[in-house]
Amino acid sequence: MKDGFRQSMAWLHTWMGLLLGWVLYFMFVTGTAGYFDTEIDRWMQPELPRAQTDVPAQTTVRTALRRLEEEAPEAARWLIALPMDRNQPYTSILWQADGGNQAGRPRGGRQTIDAITGDPLQARDTAGGQQLYQMHWRLHYLPDSLSAWIVGLASLFMLTAIITGIIVHKKIFKDFFVFRPGKGQRSWLDAHNVLSVLALPFHLMITYSGLLFMGFIYFPLMVAAFYGTGAEAERTLRAEMFSGLRVEASGEPAPLTNLSALITQAETRWGASNIRHVDIRYPGDAQARILLRASHAQTPLRRGEELIFHGVTGELLETSAAFRSPTTGMQDILLGLHEGLFAGPLLRWLYFFSGVLGTAMVATGLVLWTVKRRQRIEARDGRAHTGIVLVERLNIGVVAGLLVAIAAYFWANRLLPLEMANRSDWELHVLFLTWLLMLVHAMLRPRRHAWFEQCTLAAAAYALLPLLNILTTERHLLRSLPNGDWPLAGFDLTVLGLGLALAVAAYRLHPSRDPSPLAAGAAKAGDGRHHHGTQEAKTVES
Repeated sequence: MKDGFRQSMAWLHTWMGLLLGWVLYFMFVTGTAGYFDTEIDRWMQPELPRAQTDVPAQTTVRTALRRLEEEAPEAARWLIALPMDRNQPYTSILWQADGGNQAGRPRGGRQTIDAITGDPLQARDTAGGQQLYQMHWRLHYLPDSLSAWIVGLASLFMLTAIITGIIVHKKIFKDFFVFRPGKGQRSWLDAHNVLSVLALPFHLMITYSGLLFMGFIYFPLMVAAFYGTGAEAERTLRAEMFSGLRVEASGEPAPLTNLSALITQAETRWGASNIRHVDIRYPGDAQARILLRASHAQTPLRRGEELIFHGVTGELLETSAAFRSPTTGMQDILLGLHEGLFAGPLLRWLYFFSGVLGTAMVATGLVLWTVKRRQRIEARDGRAHTGIVLVERLNIGVVAGLLVAIAAYFWANRLLPLEMANRSDWELHVLFLTWLLMLVHAMLRPRRHAWFEQCTLAAAAYALLPLLNILTTERHLLRSLPNGDWPLAGFDLTVLGLGLALAVAAYRLHPSRDPSPLAAGAAKAGDGRHHHGTQEAKTVES
């Protein structure tokens, strides 16, 4: 009974991992890149100055208010995001009119400005790291509703695969210390086990919390039961969850209070440079409200404490705690852990490497599935089944091809004309067109040659990016490194390291090497069977 249960879990683990494995791989690659989305943004807009996080809040708010009065004096909402840390390196202003457009969203605008002069910061049009990060749940080109369900299904399959994998591998921590290279299927299974265990807590957290992000989509009746249905119900929910500001304009004009005293009061409470947002509703109206939101950069909570003032008298009306209730607090913590916005440099790198391990875990699982079945079918029929061949080629185009495509995305940022219309869209088009070419290439070339050629191309594309940067901009490694401009220098050094790692992988995958790590010869199959003498190994093989 026990072995039968574990065998059924092995079957479930295998098929749950395969059915949406390519989607999971895409999500892991783009999501992992998202942990450095701000640094990628900075590299893809080299015209921007260094971060302005050292400008006093009083100066920033005065500058931003002056700009807002020029750009949108009649707006119903002004929002000032102060430069604070890597997540928010510049001052940005947002304004919204009173009403919505046909899509139901408020009309308005947004600018990133110089914190001292108030002039808009000019940089090339780019999709940047933020768009790369958003792709891991929005699945570019697909409607948001469809991508949300695909991502949710993939995350549910991932969670199932993790739990069943723990059940199947009863000696999972013992196997963590075992890796036998050059053993074909056995080596792929060892690698998959090691990668799975090394960041297991991260994999569980990132998958479960990812499902929570879309909870209202998957369980809409939870909202309907308490708030009803329709746009008004959704607005009420969001107002209660995300802000304590609920006020209507009176229509009676009145001057806005001087914000200097409010800024001083907030900094006395939170410390200097800890105001993240200044949110002004109905400026110039007798019922104006001003919300100051504290930074939450040092905690996994997704919001900071909020102070709500009367916009005319400056009176403190309400204090909204960051941890509002056990339910919302737990949700905020889990979602904050998922995003990792609170993480300092060392923890952020740990997040990044955990994401890399998750990416490699999915990739080795996909390859292991084909290696194992090719061995069995070739031993029985003398040749591989057409379906196995198709999955193998798709594995190449997805696993290696996506890496090439993302490198092409960065190349497009430097090579597309700066004045090109819809330039940011074309950066993304280049990414997906390159990925399509890699899938076609994988279908046309012999399997071992395709792996080698695509890994070689990816290695060259990443390793040469710093050189491309030298040739096309003045904000390159030879200047950013001596000046301590780490967002720019760190990007160049990271892609250089990634290129070298892929070069090692390409060398290992060269078709002339015997045996190839991807070969599925009978000798390796024999070695794999030899090391699977235990009942546990037979269960994993099933």
